[in-house]
Amino acid sequence: MERFGHWRVAMVLLLTMVAFSCSLAAEFKKLKAKDMKLDGSLCSLPRSSAFGLGMAAIICLSLAQVVGTSAAALGSLRSTNKSNNNDNTTRVVSIVLLVLSWVTFALAITLLATASSMNIGQYYGKGWMDGECYIVHNGVFAGAAALVIVTVVFILWFMYVTQPAVASMSRSSIHYCTSLDSEGRDHQHKEPPSMV
Repeated sequence: MERFGHWRVAMVLLLTMVAFSCSLAAEFKKLKAKDMKLDGSLCSLPRSSAFGLGMAAIICLSLAQVVGTSAAALGSLRSTNKSNNNDNTTRVVSIVLLVLSWVTFALAITLLATASSMNIGQYYGKGWMDGECYIVHNGVFAGAAALVIVTVVFILWFMYVTQPAVASMSRSSIHYCTSLDSEGRDHQHKEPPSMV
């Protein structure tokens, strides 16, 4: 992971831990049936701290996804453009991991956004949908927390898979530089290696 810098890996892990913690905390702070107030046929639910926790989880997970996948994807793209002997298996695995990370990310965000919106407060006659009050089922925020972990596993795996191709290209560049003599002349290569 040296190619991406330890700070990027640390940032992804830190953001993921915050997103996971906020998702789990929201599970315990979400609105319950006993919080509902009825006035005839109308219902009302107060605002819950699960809304803020859910939004914090969304922001942190989004940042982790963007930082992790963009760093790895850019590194992979550079190595693909500069290397003539690309490993097709590594490329396919990295694409699959990238797609899986975005799929699990989208599922986690959907769960968090929907559950959070139900905890923003539902007023008499307005409700969450069609004037009716809705309460988040048990396990929705916890399921989102599990998807946060799955997403970061895919992100870190993607970063790891794309790293060797970049490292091998760097080693070939170092070999070229060390083949120059003391006056800067190259006795082994008539021109620098192709970058295409």
